[in-house]
Amino acid sequence: MGITVTAQALLFDMDGTLVDSTAAVERTWRRFAARHGLDPAAVLAGAHGQRTAETVAAHAPPGTDTAAETAWLVAQDIADTSGTVALPGAAELLAALPHGRWALVTSAGRELAERRMAAAGLPLPEVIVAAEDVRRGKPDPEGYLAAAGRLGVDPRATVVFEDAELGLRAGRAAGGWTVVVGPHGGRAARCRPRITDYRGAACADSGDALRLTLPTRLPSMVPA
Repeated sequence: MGITVTAQALLFDMDGTLVDSTAAVERTWRRFAARHGLDPAAVLAGAHGQRTAETVAAHAPPGTDTAAETAWLVAQDIADTSGTVALPGAAELLAALPHGRWALVTSAGRELAERRMAAAGLPLPEVIVAAEDVRRGKPDPEGYLAAAGRLGVDPRATVVFEDAELGLRAGRAAGGWTVVVGPHGGRAARCRPRITDYRGAACADSGDALRLTLPTRLPSMVPA
């Protein structure tokens, strides 16, 4: 069974949504935790969906040079993409999308996003909204609003794919129709359509709109 929706554009988060970079992300944040004597589980729990600088600010001990620490972490991430792979079916879906009808909205920096997408064998869209392109990270909708604006579409006519609480909140606040990718079960995922990956997904361009078919069912309730 599946559902079919129409949209003007598709907006994707990256880590955990198009790309599985879990191993690399965990290695980097464990290094950070070890440098500062922090509980790595606590750091990792708060890192998902946030920009690096925001996670550093939340966990670094008093007196830490957070700008320098953020730069160090970003360099670690860029140098380590081992084990980064695409979610099943992601490459096929992206290859089927028309030019200029999809965007990447990620909490990663632009260089890191380019490295991880390349490591996963995925193409880059015309529009990328990365960490340095916004003043406020997710759950603020700024990134998704910016992506819709650059694509020239109404954000309310977009489908937003996200795997994390902060991203789902951002997509919904922007007006997009949010789809949960993966197992996240937080509040923002309640009553939302969910996919495990993109196998069985398809997209056709009718000229006026994209016709997107997803291997999922609509939820029985719609959030207020």
